[in-house]
Amino acid sequence: MENGKPVYKRVLLKLSGEAISAGKDGILNFDYIKEIAAVIKKCMAKGVQFGIIVGAGNIWRGRNGENMDRVKADHMGMLATCINALALQEVFIRCGIDAVVMTAVEMKAFAKGFVRDDAIEMLNAGKVVIFGAGLGIPFVSTDTAAVVRAAEIGADTVLMAKNVDAIYTADPRIDPTAEKLTNITYKEILARGLAAMDSTATSFAMDNKISIHVFGLDKCENIYSVIMGAEMGTVVKGE
Repeated sequence: MENGKPVYKRVLLKLSGEAISAGKDGILNFDYIKEIAAVIKKCMAKGVQFGIIVGAGNIWRGRNGENMDRVKADHMGMLATCINALALQEVFIRCGIDAVVMTAVEMKAFAKGFVRDDAIEMLNAGKVVIFGAGLGIPFVSTDTAAVVRAAEIGADTVLMAKNVDAIYTADPRIDPTAEKLTNITYKEILARGLAAMDSTATSFAMDNKISIHVFGLDKCENIYSVIMGAEMGTVVKGE
């Protein structure tokens, strides 16, 4: 149940590319991003610090380039995340949020290079830090980038805002018998082969004792509700 104080002080919010396109024709839904910004601002007023990893499924995924060299295709995906990161930054600034983009691949004309201590300093100064270009290496998803960055900045949890409201035993959009899971361990996810997140991210989070809260972003307000302790979605932990 929601209480008067946030249950998390510093979070790593993972936004998918699909989430910030919000089903709109074109790659970005700026009205929806403004709604996300308003909720983040509301959370920050409660003292919550935000690091954000953004995906690029609205523009390009490495696996889209099935006839391409995988490394080149993934490089394109990294660049696509930077487009989304810059879009988030622009909207956030217009909404009164001090936001900075840090990228794993150097691009001085557009963003700061990722330096862990600098990121923590900016978080402590009340800035939202948006991480672009994943981890800067191919064959790695933004789910994995999210848990790695969360470990680096000492986040209390990873908030995975998805287009499905929780982790299920199967895809609920395909299988009507799929069961919603409110709590699950990383070992169970791996053993049951659940497609909640990629196995590399799952293993890393398990080994580094990082909790993950998966929930739906059908309403932006869900971000606030989760941070304030509302019971929704799925909480993933170790044993």
